[in-house]
Amino acid sequence: MIDPSAPRPRSDPAELPDAPQALSGALSVLQGRMLLQVTPARVGYLRTQLDTGRSGLVLCGKDALRKAKKLRGEGQFTGPLLVDPAAYEARAASEEEPFPHGSEGFAFDDPLEVSLAEQRAVGVTAPMTPTGYIHAENSDALKAAVQRVAALDDAQVIFAAPVDVGWLREEDAVRQLIAFLRLVRGPKAIMLGGQMDPLARHARAVDHLRRVIEEVPGAALLRTDLAAFGALAAGAAFAAFGAGSRLRHIVAPGEKAKTSKGFSTSPHVLFAELMDFFLGKTLADRFAGATAPVCGCAACEGLWALDAFASNEGERQARAAAHNVAVLMEWLRTLTAVAPGLARQTWWHERCRAAVERYPLVNAQLRQPDAFKVPQQLKRWALASPAAMTNGANGQAADHQRRS
Repeated sequence: MIDPSAPRPRSDPAELPDAPQALSGALSVLQGRMLLQVTPARVGYLRTQLDTGRSGLVLCGKDALRKAKKLRGEGQFTGPLLVDPAAYEARAASEEEPFPHGSEGFAFDDPLEVSLAEQRAVGVTAPMTPTGYIHAENSDALKAAVQRVAALDDAQVIFAAPVDVGWLREEDAVRQLIAFLRLVRGPKAIMLGGQMDPLARHARAVDHLRRVIEEVPGAALLRTDLAAFGALAAGAAFAAFGAGSRLRHIVAPGEKAKTSKGFSTSPHVLFAELMDFFLGKTLADRFAGATAPVCGCAACEGLWALDAFASNEGERQARAAAHNVAVLMEWLRTLTAVAPGLARQTWWHERCRAAVERYPLVNAQLRQPDAFKVPQQLKRWALASPAAMTNGANGQAADHQRRS
């Protein structure tokens, strides 16, 4: 439930949002980057396409610590490297135990201290807290986690905030989420929970996420999808794109993940024009009677068409992963070439609008009216125009006053 005693995000409703907080110390290397969140087994698929000046890695899952140590050693990886303990996958946070004990270790060990020490020992850029899953409006669990991390008084610790997307549904919950996150000194790594596409579940989820990013100094968005670009455009400290559908959102502990039909038969492939992922088999079926676009990304180099990933046989999984990363890195280079602020937000908004408008054209070319359907999240980003574009010079203040 919402805690009426929680701190308020700000006292003056006309006050402009804070300027993005510059990260300090070792964390400064993360500033403005879009990392790739990946399981240890898939690092080899995408490492060659990684833009070392603008990206980095977040390892997640079994053997993440071991892989991080290996990358820092014989792997000679010197770029930004994080380990996500992903405690939220197994257990929910509670007021009594915001950082739950795992199946390993002793009951009297402090899971927060142990996890931070283990991460530092393998050479991560900064350690991330092993926070449990924070269910919608469970303010007691969020408050307990925030207070514990605030007590560390260490701006070099990343507070993992794995929150159910229900926190972005209503104004009161959003205000409370902002207020609590602002109590933590260091970066706040927001990760959204919900089946399939969490940001498609609530009408104002995209607007509210952007507001959280704007009003929480040091806010980052991890374990996400194309929203990583929207977050960076809104001023996020950094972001992390999931290199695999399972790593683009969180499924609440105890729930079975819903997946697309045919998921195990072919890899997910990023169709750049439409700004969405489709199963390779789906693309092959849709273009069965037409010429599929040939991809000119750094991985495909004009040699692979989008219908070439119809199965997981041979090198197709690795090639699809490399293609996806290469396209994302191209977008990232374009984004970071645009000045931060309104120009960057406008770039993202116009790109989303162009993709939405492209769907009916592609479907018409294929003579299949429903071949590809615009994702709900993409529609919402296309509608989420920067406030200053429509409200004039005082747009931000007026928009903030309306929302408060």
